[in-house]
Amino acid sequence: MKEVRLNNGVIMPAIGFGVFQIPENETERVVTDALEAGYRMIDTAAAYFNERPVGDAIRHSGLKREDLFVTTKLWVQDYEYEDTLRAFDNSMKQLGLDYLDLYLLHKPYGNYYAAWRAAEKLYKEGRVRAIGVTSFGNERLQDLFLHNEVKPAVNQIETHPFFQQKEANVFLQQEGIQHEAWAPFAEGKNGIFQHPVLKTIAEKHGRTVGQVILRWLNQRGVVVIPKSVRKERMMENLNIFNFTLTDEEMKDITGLDTGKSPIYNDMDLPTVRGIGTHKIHD
Repeated sequence: MKEVRLNNGVIMPAIGFGVFQIPENETERVVTDALEAGYRMIDTAAAYFNERPVGDAIRHSGLKREDLFVTTKLWVQDYEYEDTLRAFDNSMKQLGLDYLDLYLLHKPYGNYYAAWRAAEKLYKEGRVRAIGVTSFGNERLQDLFLHNEVKPAVNQIETHPFFQQKEANVFLQQEGIQHEAWAPFAEGKNGIFQHPVLKTIAEKHGRTVGQVILRWLNQRGVVVIPKSVRKERMMENLNIFNFTLTDEEMKDITGLDTGKSPIYNDMDLPTVRGIGTHKIHD
């Protein structure tokens, strides 16, 4: 398994398994399959409502805790300082873990300064090995680390061939913050698996379009967390390190960038209001 080193020295797998939108009653089976397929990084969130079955799968796997890298995320509703500490304790209870590998602030809304300072406390106490953020734009991310003690280790942002996050990728590399892609397959939008450019490259290498996308991201230095409920596809998605895209192929994929998300616009006021006020508990 290829790995990356975060800015605090923690080693993180270059590919993990995401559980967004996997129903709670299917999660344990799916994560068990992912662990059997060879994944050692699992990415969940309080807002996914499946932390408990993720923890059950880990506990029943027989794998050593130190061989796994577990990520969960703090929802906006709990961004006040004391709320963050309580939410973290609840996530750990749901997961059944003694420590977490990566704790992320889920969205760049609300009082994320208070949340970050609580996350810093958890990090300094050794309850979390690394802390980071999700979906932060360059300007908000810079503002956050300029005025706090611990620099984020990761920014997990929507990244795929149609929304390549070129400026973010450059900024994150300059600042030593790991770029991690959510929705690497664009949630299937824009006919991504049938796109002629991607299909041509895949056929040339005897690979699937999904493998080409993940390899393209990997060659850009981006960590990926693909999701599938099918074990054969999980294994396919892991098998991306024994071929290399040429400079020309990388350039061809670069030409697919639209510069905007096909999933949602995080500058759209109704979207921001909806996410920022969404509650996941009483």
